[in-house]
Amino acid sequence: MAQCVQSVQEFIQDSFVPLVAALCSEEAERLTRKNSLSFAELVKPFCRLTSEVHMRDPNNQLHVIKNLKIAVNNIITHPPQPGAIRKLLNDVVSVSQPAEGLVANVITAGDYDLNISATTPWFESYRECFLQSMPASDHEFLNHYVACMLVVSSSEPEPVEQFLKLSQEQHRIQHSSEYLYPKWFIPNTLKYYVLLHDVSTGEEQRADSIYEEMKQRYGTQGCYLLKINSRVSNRGTDEQIPDPWSQYLQKNTIQNQDGYEDCPYTVISNKNTDHLISDGLDSEIKDGLSNNFKTHPLQLDHPSGSLDSTDYMKATASLQDSKKSNSGTPHGACLTLTDHDRIRQFIQEFTFRGLLPHIEKTIRQLNDQLISRKGLSRSLFSATKKWFSGSKVPEKSINELKNTSGLLYPPEAPELQIRKMADLCFLVQHYELAYSCYHTAKKDFLNDQAMLYAAGALEMAAVSAFLQPGAPRPYPAHYMETAIQTYRDICKNMVLAERCVLLSAEILKSQSKYSEAAALLIRLTSEDSDLRSALLLEQAAHCFINMKSPMVRKFAFHMILAGHRFSKAGQKKHALRCYCQAMQVYKGKGWSLAEDHINFTIGRQSFTLRQLDNAVSAFRHILINDSKQPPAQQGAFLREYLYVYKNVTQLSPDGPLPQLPLPYINSSATRVFFGHDRRPAEGEKQAATHVSLDQEYDSESSQQWKELEEQVVSVINKGIIPSNFQPTQFCLNRYSDNSRFPLAVIEEPITVEVSFRNPLKVPLLLTDLSLLWKFQPKDFNAKHDGETKELGTCDDDMIGTEAIAEFLINSEETKVARLKLFPHQTGELHILGVVYNLGTVQGAVTLDGIDPSIGLQTGKFVSNGLSVRGRQDLEIQGPRLNNTKEEKTSIKYGPDRRLDPIITEAMPLLEVFFINFPTGLLCGEIRKAYVEFVNVSKCPLTALKVVSKHPEFFTFGGNTAVLTPLSPSASENCSAYKTVVADPTSVRTALLSSASSVDFGVGTGGQPEVIHVPLPDAVLLPGASVQLPMWLRGPDEEGVHEINFLFYYESIKRHSKMCHRVLRHTAVICTSRSLHIRATVCRSNALEDEEGRGDNMLVFVDVENINTSETGVKEFHIVQVSSNSKHWKLQKSVNVSEDKDTKLASRERAKLCFKAVRCKNSEENYTFADIVFGNEQIISSASPCADFFFQSLSSEFKRMHVQSHTHVSQRATKQSFDETVRLIQRCSEVDLNIVVLWKAYVVEDNKQLILEGQHHVALNTVGKEAFSFPQKQGFKKILGNSDWEDLEQELPEMVLLKFFRPENTPVPARPTPEQLSNLIKTSLHYPESFNHSFHQKSLCLVPVTLLLSNCSQAVVDVMIDLRHKTTSPEALEIHGSFTWLGQTQYKLQLKSQEVYSLQLKACFVHTGVYNLGTPRVFAKLVDQVTLFETSQQNSMPALIIINNI
Repeated sequence: MAQCVQSVQEFIQDSFVPLVAALCSEEAERLTRKNSLSFAELVKPFCRLTSEVHMRDPNNQLHVIKNLKIAVNNIITHPPQPGAIRKLLNDVVSVSQPAEGLVANVITAGDYDLNISATTPWFESYRECFLQSMPASDHEFLNHYVACMLVVSSSEPEPVEQFLKLSQEQHRIQHSSEYLYPKWFIPNTLKYYVLLHDVSTGEEQRADSIYEEMKQRYGTQGCYLLKINSRVSNRGTDEQIPDPWSQYLQKNTIQNQDGYEDCPYTVISNKNTDHLISDGLDSEIKDGLSNNFKTHPLQLDHPSGSLDSTDYMKATASLQDSKKSNSGTPHGACLTLTDHDRIRQFIQEFTFRGLLPHIEKTIRQLNDQLISRKGLSRSLFSATKKWFSGSKVPEKSINELKNTSGLLYPPEAPELQIRKMADLCFLVQHYELAYSCYHTAKKDFLNDQAMLYAAGALEMAAVSAFLQPGAPRPYPAHYMETAIQTYRDICKNMVLAERCVLLSAEILKSQSKYSEAAALLIRLTSEDSDLRSALLLEQAAHCFINMKSPMVRKFAFHMILAGHRFSKAGQKKHALRCYCQAMQVYKGKGWSLAEDHINFTIGRQSFTLRQLDNAVSAFRHILINDSKQPPAQQGAFLREYLYVYKNVTQLSPDGPLPQLPLPYINSSATRVFFGHDRRPAEGEKQAATHVSLDQEYDSESSQQWKELEEQVVSVINKGIIPSNFQPTQFCLNRYSDNSRFPLAVIEEPITVEVSFRNPLKVPLLLTDLSLLWKFQPKDFNAKHDGETKELGTCDDDMIGTEAIAEFLINSEETKVARLKLFPHQTGELHILGVVYNLGTVQGAVTLDGIDPSIGLQTGKFVSNGLSVRGRQDLEIQGPRLNNTKEEKTSIKYGPDRRLDPIITEAMPLLEVFFINFPTGLLCGEIRKAYVEFVNVSKCPLTALKVVSKHPEFFTFGGNTAVLTPLSPSASENCSAYKTVVADPTSVRTALLSSASSVDFGVGTGGQPEVIHVPLPDAVLLPGASVQLPMWLRGPDEEGVHEINFLFYYESIKRHSKMCHRVLRHTAVICTSRSLHIRATVCRSNALEDEEGRGDNMLVFVDVENINTSETGVKEFHIVQVSSNSKHWKLQKSVNVSEDKDTKLASRERAKLCFKAVRCKNSEENYTFADIVFGNEQIISSASPCADFFFQSLSSEFKRMHVQSHTHVSQRATKQSFDETVRLIQRCSEVDLNIVVLWKAYVVEDNKQLILEGQHHVALNTVGKEAFSFPQKQGFKKILGNSDWEDLEQELPEMVLLKFFRPENTPVPARPTPEQLSNLIKTSLHYPESFNHSFHQKSLCLVPVTLLLSNCSQAVVDVMIDLRHKTTSPEALEIHGSFTWLGQTQYKLQLKSQEVYSLQLKACFVHTGVYNLGTPRVFAKLVDQVTLFETSQQNSMPALIIINNI
């Protein structure tokens, strides 16, 4: 149980006090009414004695009475009605509430920290009022009147006669059979005569004379002169006299009839009121009770579950009015402090001289009667030990006893006399004697099976045993158990059973027997009284929490039960308090259904009490927790919540929009998109893919776009990226860099994608859904900003807001809404959140399977009419900072500014459309398409550029119009190339042309990836469009290729915030195999060409058709082979075949051989040499052939440039040494590029199409094989040259993992033998066969010419040694040997590119086949030692045949 203000002893003593009746004359009552008090009310605050009182027991032993209190009540001749008592108790509880601001008691139990009110004043008020309102009964005398005060005013004409009348009236009430109520203790009731004198108006001498007469008539012990009203009420109002009556009167008065008819009815809590009904006479009481009871606003027949709040409001208003009216009436206005002392003295005198002597005398008389009737030799008191120390007769159990609760004893029955004596002893605190009497009476009643009387004796015997000083015997709890069971089960008297429980529970609590007390309290809960059950359950809950080991969950459970019963009893505030206290235990423990029930009840009760914020909060908790309720219940919760919210908003319609809990918003998933939606494709027109909200975020792709933009900005700004450069981000999300304020353009929409989740199993319907924002207008070009205004959603002149009329979210669905804003002015925009009407759909449970898109299109959702307007804020937490030490050791988050865009001034807006853009190509295939550029803004755009990581994929043509073919129809078969009809005589011989790389954007020092788009006049005006041709070349590797284009453009007018804009396009091209080309170059053995120059080479080109038949390619024709180089050119085709065209069916291979010679022209321009195999010559130095050649060349240069950066020279001292090495290496280098142009015949839909394309092979080194695209050497070695391509798609590529840091590869210190062998080229000129007559001359001399050619750019020293003998196995197979005649060693010096002829003679002695390739040639650079000296090996044996004739 909760803590109480009084101790258990004080509580019991105050519950049972001597009752004194008061009978006043009308004049006496009028005197007391001057103070707004009846006589009984006047003396009430002074009824507790301030000093000890002594009396003697029947054995003449002195007995001390401490802290005695008496009760003075007006005589009421009708018992209080049960309904009125119930009403009174209900009102007493309802007006007693926890004090505002009271600090709750914090109890820590396990992992619970509970705030619980330590005291329950409403329970104490109820208990006190209940005990004092109990009607008097015949089986006990505790509520019977012991004495009667007769009060007469001194101002009456005949006071003594008036006393006589009052005395007769009292006698009539007590002894006439007409009155059954009130009950009187003994027939000879003490009468005490009080003369009331009004000091302010009465004559004191007359009063004194009347008092003297009274003393002579009634004796000094039986009368008293009480002087009051020493002060005139209208005077001295400024003097503050204490008002001791208010705490008693504002408690449990049902109605004050006489002077209070005009006052509102009041019911206020009470602690010390002595009886239920105050003054007034019979008929008035009856009528007043019935009328008031019927019309009282707190009647319990209102439906407690209703959400209608009007009843509560009326009740509250009535109570408040009554409180004000009653508290506003002053009490004791005519009394001074002296009068207070006089009243106090009067009560003392009455008690000392009248009441206690009367009680003492009565106890003696009763004791004597009992002794005489029982025939005992000693007094009852002295014989107590004898009676109770002997053997005891076993008591029968309650169940064995007959139901004789209806048995009545006559008033003079000795059993009742014992009980009467016991009650008198109990009232004057003589508990030992009282216990003895109760015990004796109990036996007699049980023997007679008078169960009602026995239960009463048991009850009071137990209380007397507990209250005995020194506690000679333990508290007999089983007495109380028996009494309670008897009252409840046999006598069916719940009022008496309840009194037993209240007394016993308080006693058990004082002994810390909380468990037994709780069981007792719970046992008495029943359906007949919700209020009693609620209070007892609450006290049981407090017992559980106050145990040594607190039982927290039992506390919470019984608090819930108490709250439920409070609710049924109409005690809404107490019900709400109980549920809130229990919620502390259930909250956050995973008991979601229990939590939902409690929150729902709290919400309802709070709403009924008009605590709307609490109601909203409780319903909010039901909805936002992951509810396990069935859909129907969730729907009910939601409707209830909406109803409550609607009432809240109606109270303050102009207040701020409330925060709604549903649906959930995943703020971090919010995406912001700047710009218009992408246009769909129209026929052959395909719009640039750009960026849209439908695309998934890809960090790798995002980084590529950023790099492309940085690349083009760097080119524009001459290699420097500006410090204020901010990469363009069209779509901001949780992965993008949101640390800066994003830029949006005026008049271009801002789309915010908000992710909603419906956690409920019922659909939610959001209507009129739009964004909530704040805007500060600013002119970024002005030096001083004007005033900034914060605006809401209402001002569409600044920012246009698009609203979604209906947005349905199905049960447990996650769905995104895209909301748009249209900025019409520059400034700073802050998107705060979303605003919408939250509602439900009729028949919500059955709508789960419906496609929401249907409803959104038709707008046929039927709302149930209940919706509330509110908002939800978008609060996005930025990324966690983890850079500095401080950030790493603490939790700090950076800003996320994706919802705070800056609206900049107008900028141009480009749209790009691709016409006839292919989706599939053959590798190397050339296709012509068109690009349309449209300026859809109101600003002209300029500086249009496109940047891509794959510039070799496309071209817009050369810088000069001459190099660019006009249209596809200008030649045969609609070729994309610039062609001329070939001269038949020039077949297989080279047709020369030249072009500068500058014409094709290569070699200008800029990035080859950044391509200028040739706009006419370099400007695209507002609304203008231009179409430009675009040639595409299929990538060399097969597969699916994603090629990113970034179009960059600027405004003519420079802006402070935004310098440029970009447009993205991703082209997806699927390429299939076409041709695979391998080429090698080697030096020709012929030292001189037709022009007498020594530099010529042979180029071998191996072309294989690796196309598979699935693509529909019938065959490939090699139509032309071109070379491009600054130093070399193809001269003619060597292997001239009969067939004019070179045709390749699937898996066929062709081998071509060409002669290449050195160019004569300067090194600035590239020489293009075309060898035509068909009827048309493709001008390889024009677009698009030259474009793609130069782009492939630049990518090749880029690759080599990257490789060269990885090789770092080790020391500066080796610089000259490295230059020497470089000169030697350059001898074996060739700068020759081969372009193979082809046509493919494709059958598609029974139509033959002609595709065309080109492949590039870059020949860099003599003797080293080059390919049209990089080889995977591992597969080639395993499978051979022709079949490895088939398997490369099937086998996974294996990479060797390296776990060490690779060192920088140094420049080789020595050239390889292969490089040195190319320093000098040698050639022997001799006859293939020589005839000689050995009969005539035994020695045969043959002249041989040795040609030496210096291939390097430096002067070379050469040494020829003729003493070499062949030892190789190949040479030994040729039998016989020969000798050189003449000088055996020659030393020569060859200048750069010089050819030297050395005449030698070979001597043979017999016929045969001989190898003349025996001379050893050594070479070294001038000014060098023999570091690089090595023999020059011939490429093939020089065989000669010697014949004999």
